[in-house]
Amino acid sequence: MTLGGAGLVATLALPALGAVVLALLPGRLDRAARITGTAFAAATLALAALLTVDATDTWAVYQPDPAGTSGTGPPGIWPWHEVDLPWVPGLDLRFQLGVDGVSYPLVVLTALLTLLCCAYTWWRVPAPGRGRTLVALLLVVEVGILGTFLALDLVLFFLFFEVVLLPMYAIIAVWGGEERRHAARKFALYTLFGSVLLLVGVFTVVTAAGTADLTELTGGTELSRGTQLAAFTLLAIAFAVKSPLWPLHTWLPDAHTQAPTVGSVILAGVLLKMGTYGLIRVAVGVAPEGARWAAPVLGVLAVAAIIVGSLVCLAQSELKRLIAYSSVGHMGFVLLGIATLTATGIQAALIGNIAHGVITGLLFFLAGAVKDRAHTGALAELGGLRESTPRLAGLLGFAAIASLGLPGLAGFWGESFAIVAAWRVGGPLWISLAVLAALGGALTAAYLLRLLRRVTHGPASPRVLTLTPGLAGAELLAWGPLVLLALALGLAPALVLDYAEVPVGALLEAIR
Repeated sequence: MTLGGAGLVATLALPALGAVVLALLPGRLDRAARITGTAFAAATLALAALLTVDATDTWAVYQPDPAGTSGTGPPGIWPWHEVDLPWVPGLDLRFQLGVDGVSYPLVVLTALLTLLCCAYTWWRVPAPGRGRTLVALLLVVEVGILGTFLALDLVLFFLFFEVVLLPMYAIIAVWGGEERRHAARKFALYTLFGSVLLLVGVFTVVTAAGTADLTELTGGTELSRGTQLAAFTLLAIAFAVKSPLWPLHTWLPDAHTQAPTVGSVILAGVLLKMGTYGLIRVAVGVAPEGARWAAPVLGVLAVAAIIVGSLVCLAQSELKRLIAYSSVGHMGFVLLGIATLTATGIQAALIGNIAHGVITGLLFFLAGAVKDRAHTGALAELGGLRESTPRLAGLLGFAAIASLGLPGLAGFWGESFAIVAAWRVGGPLWISLAVLAALGGALTAAYLLRLLRRVTHGPASPRVLTLTPGLAGAELLAWGPLVLLALALGLAPALVLDYAEVPVGALLEAIR
């Protein structure tokens, strides 16, 4: 095994080991357990960041090759580092991991948000306590999400995809709000529905192609057109549930509203990205004929999500629920970029994924802080926040402006270039979709500015007057990196786009 391959395995093994260590620690060492879990999360982030080491040579030779390195067509995936070991030899399944410019930013984002959530528990553990168990579950969720982004075997991808379900269900059901059990059940039922479709889609592909290796499956050369259409339909619906994309989004507002702050951050920041990543890597990569066939439908659904999500946000009266519905619209822009099947569109989707994870993660941290202090999320009871807690109000204003897509902040690039990509495809349908998506962007600005007017401006409400102005050190520790990233990605989008440029080109070359 190469050093890079060992790094891939260690990136998955560390949080898994951390969860086991925390489970073995006695309950009386709760605070020490939370610190230990945070240390494991920090080590995982360090390893994830180091996955670019020795990748330069791979970048230099990783170019779409019309002749194909194996004579069967251009490769769609050439990992910087790879692990390929026998797993179930009788079924020809392999423990195959790899990382490239499409998955690497998501791997780092996952590790970062998990670390920030673990660190946040130093300051606040929601009722009923048991912070040791909460941090252990966060680490298990991290294993599942990282494994999904790193897996290059389709069956292994499915297994990691499912690892997330039970620990996230427990996080919502145990540490959530008053209606947490209903929200957790709804999350589980929707996710199980998507899982069944994903399982059928995976085995449709594996049975027809005779392999589960994503590096061989990319391009769809092993599959007939009919198989690709059927597989893409199954896979796209399954990933749409996880993302979630309209109209399969109805589990999202309840889950976000009832989940504890750290649960909402992980849900919005990276768990939703499993769906959009799977749509790009698996659905489009493995069944390109199906993707081309369904592209107009995906475009229409994407724009419907943008418009409907924005209109619903304009009518919302609860803070976390508004932010949850905003994710429906933002994921609509990501889907629009993917649906164009162009380099500009897929690049827009990838940076939109990262920007949404950073900004919405920050928004949920701030919404949780407001709700914990004021004991309510009702917009009507939170007016005048800047009068009593100006720092918290200022951070909320920054996050909202970043989310509405102000140039110079992270939210701008994904949304604007998804619209540009749709316009460039041309034709009455795609130009109409681009115009409607731009209108949706204006509606996004409207509901976020309404949020700020209702929460931060005006006379202070009775609940807000009782708040203390200070911010805890753990809060600043958790929020600071996200503020800096929202600014850095807005000013230098190449931090994500440079990694993705070559693999996106190779993917598009493979699916032609």
